[in-house]
Amino acid sequence: MTPPFPTSTLARHIALALTALSFGLPARAAEAAPAQTITVVAKSGAYLGEKNTAAAVAPTQSSLQATQPQSIITREFIEQSVAPTAEYSRVVNIAPSLSGDSANGPGLSETKTTMRGFSDDQYNITFDGIPWGDTNNPAHHSTSFFPAAVIGAAVVERGPGNASNLGFATFGGSINLVSKKPGAEQETSVFASLGTWNTRLYGVAFESGRLAELGNGTLQLNLQHLQSDGYLTLNSIKSDNLTAKVERAVGAASVLTLFASVNRIHYTQPDNNKGPTLAQVAKYGKNFSLNSDPTSFNYAGFNHTTKDTDFEYARLRTDWSAELRTEAQVYTYAYDNQTISSTDPTGLTKPGTKVGPLGNADIPGIDKQNKYRVYGGMFKAEQVVAVGLLRAGLWVEHSDTERHQYDIDLTLGNLRDPRETKPAPVQLPSVKFDQRSQIDTLQPYAEFEWQPREGLTVTPGVKFVSIKRSVDAAINQTSRTPLNTSVDYRTTLPFLTVNQQLGQGLAVYGQYAGGFQIPDLNTLYIANPTQNSSEPQRSTNYQLGIVGQAAQLTWDADLYRIDFKNKLVSNGLGGAAAAYVNLGGATYQGIEGQATYLVGGGFAAYANGSVNKATALDTGKQIAGAPAMTAALGALYNAGPWGASLIGKRTGTAYQQEYVTNPALYEQYKVAAYTNLDLGASYTLRQIGLIGAKSLKLQVNVFNLLNRQATTSISGTGAAAQYTYQAPRSLQVSAKAMF
Repeated sequence: MTPPFPTSTLARHIALALTALSFGLPARAAEAAPAQTITVVAKSGAYLGEKNTAAAVAPTQSSLQATQPQSIITREFIEQSVAPTAEYSRVVNIAPSLSGDSANGPGLSETKTTMRGFSDDQYNITFDGIPWGDTNNPAHHSTSFFPAAVIGAAVVERGPGNASNLGFATFGGSINLVSKKPGAEQETSVFASLGTWNTRLYGVAFESGRLAELGNGTLQLNLQHLQSDGYLTLNSIKSDNLTAKVERAVGAASVLTLFASVNRIHYTQPDNNKGPTLAQVAKYGKNFSLNSDPTSFNYAGFNHTTKDTDFEYARLRTDWSAELRTEAQVYTYAYDNQTISSTDPTGLTKPGTKVGPLGNADIPGIDKQNKYRVYGGMFKAEQVVAVGLLRAGLWVEHSDTERHQYDIDLTLGNLRDPRETKPAPVQLPSVKFDQRSQIDTLQPYAEFEWQPREGLTVTPGVKFVSIKRSVDAAINQTSRTPLNTSVDYRTTLPFLTVNQQLGQGLAVYGQYAGGFQIPDLNTLYIANPTQNSSEPQRSTNYQLGIVGQAAQLTWDADLYRIDFKNKLVSNGLGGAAAAYVNLGGATYQGIEGQATYLVGGGFAAYANGSVNKATALDTGKQIAGAPAMTAALGALYNAGPWGASLIGKRTGTAYQQEYVTNPALYEQYKVAAYTNLDLGASYTLRQIGLIGAKSLKLQVNVFNLLNRQATTSISGTGAAAQYTYQAPRSLQVSAKAMF
C-alpha cells in the first residue's frame, strides 16, 4: 500500500522546519521545562511525589496548581494495571466521568470514550501538546496511533483549560497524552505477553541514557508487534508500531526534541462494527460477528480494514534568559484507512446486486477510503514580569483529506456495482461519494498569570479561533452532486481561572471558560452550504474545586456546570433548501471526586466517583450515550519485588442515540449500569544473571474478573438494533527482561 502522502515530501517539510528552528541558536545541555499542562508529571518523572506517599501510588489525582478538574495518570499505573495490549482509552478509563469499553477484548478493537457525557468528537486528545484527530470531525481512532508502551503518562482535563489549550474541540475537555521521559542510564528491555483468544504481544525498547556524542542527548526506541484472534468471532487484529524519540542540546540555551511514530494495523471486521442483533445473539451468541460462509454478508473474507498512520514532530525550547522562554514546534501526522466491507452485517438484507445475472444472490459491499495528511506549527512565549507571567502563542494547521466510497460486488471479486444510480448529468454509477476537503485554522491566544499576593494566582485570557473548511467533490456525500465551496467559522473565547493555596497541601480553584467545537464535515453534505448558520457550537464552563495532598492521603472534589448552545442540526428540508441551523443545546452538570489513602505495609486504597447529568434542552431527557454516573474502587499493593492492584470501574445508566427525542421509546433503549473488575499482580527478580539481564518482571493481569457480559451500547432501531457487550474474563501473562 502506498503511504498517505509521498515520503520525500514529508521529509522535505520536516528538514526545512528543523533548519528554520535551529538557525543561529546558542547552547546548553540542560533539559527544558515541559508545557504547563504536564509540568506536574514531567518535572518529577512518572511519580508525583516522594516514594512511600499516597501521591506516589495514586492511580489518578489532581495537582495543587490545578485550575480545573483533572486526573493525572502515571506510567507506574499503566505498567501495573493496564493491559499490555492496550491503547490510551484503556489508560484513561479509570478517571472519574470517563467511560468506554472494547467489545473484542482489551486493546483489540477501537473504543469510543465519553467524558461527562461528551462523545469522542466533543473533546480534544493531544500528544505532547499536539491536538490530533480525524478531519471530517475531530473524532479519534484509539488503536491507530499510540500503543500503551509509548505513553509515559496521561492528564485528563475536564474543561476547556486556559487560552493556551489548543484544539478543534475544547468543548468538552482534553485527554493529554505524554511521551515517556528519557532514562538517565542506558537500558534495553525485551517484553512479551500471551493471553486469551490467542493474543500475543512482543517487542523491544531501548533507552540510550545520556550520550556525549549526541550533545549529552538521549535516544529512545520502541518496536512491538501485536496479534490476536479477538473475542468476537473471526475478528482478528494484527498491529505493528515503531516509535523513536531524540532529545539533545542545541547551543547553550536550547533543547531540541524529535519524535516519530509509525503504526500499521489490520482488522478483520465489518465496517458497521456495532455488534449483533438480538436474533443473532439468540442463534450464535453475544460474540457473533463474522463467519466462514461466502454466501453471507458476515463472511470474514468480505470484511477487512488496513490502517496506516504516522505522527512526527520537532520541538525547540529555548531559555533566552531567566525571564523569557519560547517553544517552537512543527508537526505532521497522517491516517490512511482502506476498508472493504459488506453493507449489512445484521442479516436482515437479502443478497443481490445489479452487476451479476438477473436475480443473483451476490453480496453487495463497499470500497471505502479515508485518507488525510495534517501539517501544523505552534509557537509559544512566556515572559516573567514583576507581578506574574505573560503567555502568548499561535497555532496554525492545514489538512488535506481524500475520502471515497464505491459500491462493489464482493462475490465477483470487488467488482464495481452500478445499483446506486446518481442524478443526471453525473454518470458515475458505482460512486457513492468521491470527495476532497481541507481545513485551515489559525488560533492566536494571550493570557496573564497574575499573582496579586502570596498563594493566589488569577489567570485571565482570550483566544481567537478562525477555521476554514473547503470541499471539492466530484460526487459529494449524501447530496450526491458536485460541490466546490468553503465556509469560514470564527469566534473569540474568554477564559478566567483562579487558584488559591490555603496552606501546605490544600488549594481551591475556580474556572470560567468558553469552549468551541468545529462543525462536522457533514454540514457540507448539502447542495448549498452557504445557507448554513455560521455560528459555531460553543460551551460556557463554570467549575469549582478543592485539592488536598498529604503523605498518607491525596484527594480532590469538584462541581461543574456547562451550558452548550448553538447545536447544529439539519432543518429537515431537501434539495436546494437543505441547511444546518442552530437549535437548542444542552446543560451538563455534576460532581466528581477522587482519593487515594496510604494504609501502610505497602497497601493503599483508591476510590473515585461522579454524578453526571447531561440534559437536552429540547426534550429534558438525558443526552444519548451519556452515563448518569461513574465510580471506581480498588486496592493497591507495592512492597519489595511485589506489586498488585484490584480495581473495579462502574459505568452508570445511559440511553440509545436514536430515541432520545422520543419519550415513548426512551426506556425501551436503556443501557443498564455495568461493572468491570480488573486484577494485576507482578513480581520482579533482580540480579538474576540470566543472559546478562539486570531484572526480570513477571506479571499476570485478569480483566473482567467477575466475567460479566452486560450490554454496553445499543445502535439502530427495531429488529435491526445492534448490541455490544462486555468481553468476558480474559487473562494476559507477561514477562519483561531489562538489560
